[in-house]
Amino acid sequence: MAHIDVLTGRPIGTVDPRIFGSVTEHLGRCVYGGVLAEGSPGGFRADVLAAVRDLGVTNVRWPLGAAPGGEEPGRFGTGEFLAWCAVAAVEPVLSLNMDTGTLDEALAWVEYCNGSGDSHWARRRRADGHAEPFGVRYWGLGHQMHRRLTAAEYVTEAGRWAPALKRLDPGIRLISCGQTGMDDWDRDVIDGLARHVDMHGIRLYTGSADYWSNLLAPHYAERALSVAGALIDRARYLQHIEHEISVACDEWNVWYRTEDGRLEERYTLADALAVATWLNVFVRQSWTVRMANQARLVNALAPIVASPDGLFSQAIYHPFQLMAAASEQVAVDTYTDSGAHIHHDRAGDRWPHRVGDLGLFQRLDVAATADTGRSRLTLSVVNRDPRRSVRTRIRLLDATATGVMGVYEVNGDSPDAVNSFTRPDAVNVRNSKREVDGEHVDIAFSPHSFTVLEMQLALPG
Repeated sequence: MAHIDVLTGRPIGTVDPRIFGSVTEHLGRCVYGGVLAEGSPGGFRADVLAAVRDLGVTNVRWPLGAAPGGEEPGRFGTGEFLAWCAVAAVEPVLSLNMDTGTLDEALAWVEYCNGSGDSHWARRRRADGHAEPFGVRYWGLGHQMHRRLTAAEYVTEAGRWAPALKRLDPGIRLISCGQTGMDDWDRDVIDGLARHVDMHGIRLYTGSADYWSNLLAPHYAERALSVAGALIDRARYLQHIEHEISVACDEWNVWYRTEDGRLEERYTLADALAVATWLNVFVRQSWTVRMANQARLVNALAPIVASPDGLFSQAIYHPFQLMAAASEQVAVDTYTDSGAHIHHDRAGDRWPHRVGDLGLFQRLDVAATADTGRSRLTLSVVNRDPRRSVRTRIRLLDATATGVMGVYEVNGDSPDAVNSFTRPDAVNVRNSKREVDGEHVDIAFSPHSFTVLEMQLALPG
C-alpha cells in the first residue's frame, strides 16, 4: 500500500489565488469567435463568460499593442478588454509594449487606465465610455524581450521605464520580463531590476507525445521556479532589498502539436494530468510563485473551445477548475511513498527540458493545502500510472479527518481520451462523498487519474 503523509502544521508557502490566471490576446480565434461572438457587431459571448467564471480564473493577462485607447487590432482594445474583465470578474494584468512602443506611450497607457484627474488620457478614457478608472495594478515590462535585446540593454531600458511609471502611479506593481527562470538572461535581469520590480516573469511550455515524458515535464518548471526564487533571494540579499519580489509564471501550458497561427490544440486526458501536475508544482512552490497565467483562455491552446453553435470544455479545463475552487490559503508539507518510475529523457521532443536527472519519480504526484485555522484540508493527487490503481493510506500526522470527505476524480477511458463537440464528456469529473473519521484515510486512486479530496479536520486537544 502507498502512503501519503500530511503535516498540516508545517506550512511551506502561502497560496496566492493569482496562480489561477490565464491569457487573452489577438491570436487565432482567442478573441474573435472566442471572447466575442463571431459576426456580431458587439458584445461578449455569454456562454464563454459563464465558462470562464466556472473555471475559476482569477486574473487575465493582455499584451498591449496599439496606441493607448486605440483598437489592437480591430474593435477589441484596452478599454474593451478591461470592460470584459469587469464583467468576467477577473483581475486584468497588462503587459506594456517595450518592443515597438515608447515610454511616453507606456505612461499614457497607465494614465488612460488609472487616471482620475483631468489629464488628456483620463478624458480620453471617459470619452470612450469608461467613466471610472480601471485601477489596473499589475503591469509587465515588455514581452519576450530576449528576442530583441541583450539582457544589459533590456535592464537599461526597463530601469528607465520603471521609476517613471511608479512616479506616475505609486500603487502599480511591475513585472520584469524573464525567460525560463534558468537562463543567464534571468540572472542578469533579476540582478539589474530587483530594486525596481515586484515580480519576475518567466515563460515555460511542456509537452510530449510520449506519455511519461508529457506527465513528468512539469517538474522542469518546478526546478525553474526554484532557481528563479534563489536568484531573487541572492539579489535581495546582496543589494539589501527589503520589499518582496516573487515569480510570475506569466505564460505556461502543455503545447507540442500545433504550429499554425490558430494553435487549436486538442487536449487528451494525459495532457490534463500534466496540467494537474503543473498546478501541484505551483502549490509546492508557493513560497516564490505569486502569479501564473495559463496561455490561453479560449480556442488557442485553451481549456475552452467555442464555435458559433456553442462550446465545450477541454480535458485540461477540469483540473484547473477543481484546483481553483478547492485550494486553501496555506500550502502544507507532504511525504509520498507510492512506488517509483525511472525516467530517461528522450531526444527530439519539442521542448528540450531535462528532468531525468531529478531522480526517481513517485507514481503519485501530491500537493496539499489547508486553511489558516487548520480546519479544512485539500489534497490533489495525480496517479500517473497508466494501468494500475494505487491503493493508498493518507496519514494525518497532526490532525484527524472528520465528517464527510468530497472526492472529485478527473478521468476517462484511456490517457488518449479527448473531449469534442460530439463527445464533450469523454474526460469528465466524477463526484462522490464518503464518511471519514480518524488519523488516516484509505483510498484507491484510479489509473491515469487526477483526484481532489476535500476533508474537514479536527486538531489534537
